[in-house]
Amino acid sequence: MNQKHNVTVPELGITFSTGSIAQLASGAVNVCVGETNVFVAASVAQNMRPGQDFFPLTVDYREKYSAAGRFPGGYFKREGRPSEKEILTSRLCDRPCRPLFPEGFLNEVQIIGLLMSADQIHESDILMVNGASAALAISEIPWNGPIACVRVAQIDGQFLANPTIEQMFSSNLDLIYVGTEKDMLMIEGSADQITEDRFIEALAFGHQAIQPIIKAIKELVALCGKPKATFALVGATPEARAIIERVVPTERLATAIFGKEKAARSAAVKVLKEESKKALLAELGEGKFTDVDLNVVFEDLQYKAYRKTVLERGVRADGRDAKALRPISCEVGVLPRVHGSGLFQRGDTQGLVITTLGPTKEAQSMDGLTGGATSKSFILHYNFPPFSVGETGRFIGPGRREIGHGALAERSLVPVLPPEDAFPYSIRVVSEIMSSNGSTSMASICGGCLSLMDAGVPIIAPVAGISCGLMTENAADGSIAKWTTITDILGEEDHFGDMDFKIAGTTTGITGFQLDLKINGLPFEIAKTAIYQARDARIEILRAMLATMPAPRANLSKFAPRIQTVQIDPEKIGLLIGPGGKTIRRITETTGAQIDIADDDSGKVFIYSNNAEAMNRAVQEIDSLCGGGGAGGGGGAQIEMGNLYQGRVTGIKDFGCFVECTPGKEGLVHISELADFRVRRTEDVVKMGEMIWVKCVGIDERSGKVRLSRRAAMKDMEAQKQAAPAAAEAPVETPAQS
Repeated sequence: MNQKHNVTVPELGITFSTGSIAQLASGAVNVCVGETNVFVAASVAQNMRPGQDFFPLTVDYREKYSAAGRFPGGYFKREGRPSEKEILTSRLCDRPCRPLFPEGFLNEVQIIGLLMSADQIHESDILMVNGASAALAISEIPWNGPIACVRVAQIDGQFLANPTIEQMFSSNLDLIYVGTEKDMLMIEGSADQITEDRFIEALAFGHQAIQPIIKAIKELVALCGKPKATFALVGATPEARAIIERVVPTERLATAIFGKEKAARSAAVKVLKEESKKALLAELGEGKFTDVDLNVVFEDLQYKAYRKTVLERGVRADGRDAKALRPISCEVGVLPRVHGSGLFQRGDTQGLVITTLGPTKEAQSMDGLTGGATSKSFILHYNFPPFSVGETGRFIGPGRREIGHGALAERSLVPVLPPEDAFPYSIRVVSEIMSSNGSTSMASICGGCLSLMDAGVPIIAPVAGISCGLMTENAADGSIAKWTTITDILGEEDHFGDMDFKIAGTTTGITGFQLDLKINGLPFEIAKTAIYQARDARIEILRAMLATMPAPRANLSKFAPRIQTVQIDPEKIGLLIGPGGKTIRRITETTGAQIDIADDDSGKVFIYSNNAEAMNRAVQEIDSLCGGGGAGGGGGAQIEMGNLYQGRVTGIKDFGCFVECTPGKEGLVHISELADFRVRRTEDVVKMGEMIWVKCVGIDERSGKVRLSRRAAMKDMEAQKQAAPAAAEAPVETPAQS
């Protein structure tokens, strides 16, 4: 009989339990807060794949619809590919867990999290990270944990740990903090232009808030933790390492990579690698070494070379000092037909960003199971094609990296967008990365801001982003003995460095952030230095951006839809929509304008069109229906005996056609009343959706059925024309827009 173990975190209401289910996994836990429950299992492969030289960690989080007592939507009643929320939660868990595995440990590790119950009150992403930490900690998998995770909000100037979903609507900070008992490990989130000083206070608050969770996980390990297993660590053989280091000493490699462009650096390293391979063949012989030997040693050599001169002389591979930015260039209006476009380049990193404006109904629906917003009217999509790094590869849908980078850029720009009641548009920003060599997500923020301003979006303040890196040297006890933070990291500095700390914001404060580490923790002293260093760089980038685009354009692009807001009586919203949406659909089809109704029952109606005539006609239709007046004798309400109407053909029958004269009110034109000649088929005279003139020639008092006549209407209009030859010609029948 398996024994169940429970530990709780009273300060946060979190409970960890293990031992009752999934006993064959290396480690398995349930994590609960309220009635939200996440199950997490960690497993390890006992053998490595031949020739493997990387660590295959996979983290997958899935939300089950049954957790919220729902069926999956659509035709297939089974959960399909992961949603954006599931992908982002998987990445959130992956990034802090990854650096704590031992160097050289390359056995595949898989972490799977399942949302089993959702109470619509508490978020599940924090539970996934804590569950993964607990599952790894109690397992036999070698891992230098535990870690813990909290969400920090700021409501009315006060910090709050792990707020509810409802409380987050009142917060101007969304900080996810992950750390060890001693140091910071990973952060991400957004804020409403929070100052650097206050941001650092929030980090300190988060670090204190995770301590009870770490304590609880250690208690769980003491109760039921398995002894850590010993796995073979992958590394180069001493013989191969000695040969490569003799052929390519650190100084020679440093000469090959420093002071050159990216392509030249790569080519120089490739030459040295081939030279080393020849030396291995000559001295050891075929089959006495592997590509793993070569790759591992060259990773170590480049690791040392990229940080040696930075730590000793403050000089980097491309000749910059620790705080210098690469050359920046900005352009706007680079594409002729789009609503807004911006081209931002920083060194080799280049992003072309496009903004599209649309009606509010284009907002993206969100089908989250744990509560929160149900839609969003601002979307940022990030694309990273293979040519951006000079390579070939599969060119398919976005991967996890693209979704994660897009989410970071999106949440960094959201705080400066105008309120929807002041600018009632849906906005889509697409970042096409044209060239990549470090921090393309930050380039997407800068280019996205330029693109929004070019489109005429009245943003609150311009936003820029930059990434800070870190080079460290450890003492004998493993602590950091020497360190340097570097601004605007290259791709190689990201790969061979210790940190990627992305921070975006305005001149006032921070709007978005994300920290990833390759070391076991980041002391607060280093974090503070990076935060203030990023602020100085951000201000410099903003100067370059504002020199190109000082403020948002006063007018929208001529290709963007214009908007007019009409106020109607809220009680007439149903009348405007009509049965099954029939009325509003008719107005949209006949005028060509798009119509959205505010969701707040305020009676606001938004009309979108880049055609003035279509806009005016839609306004007249709505006013005729909901404002109590209109032309044509119809009055926008009941059909009256003897009046002429220009109506839309809504149905074709063998015996005639139905015509909608006023919104929601229609009558029958018998086939004998279509023309002053014999009509064999209704379709010979009228078509579905066509606008025709008709006259009301009868109303049944009992049933209310209306009889209409096109023949009588044409006769009356001809008589009016003859009686007043100087008058303007009567409108002609026109086919409706589809």
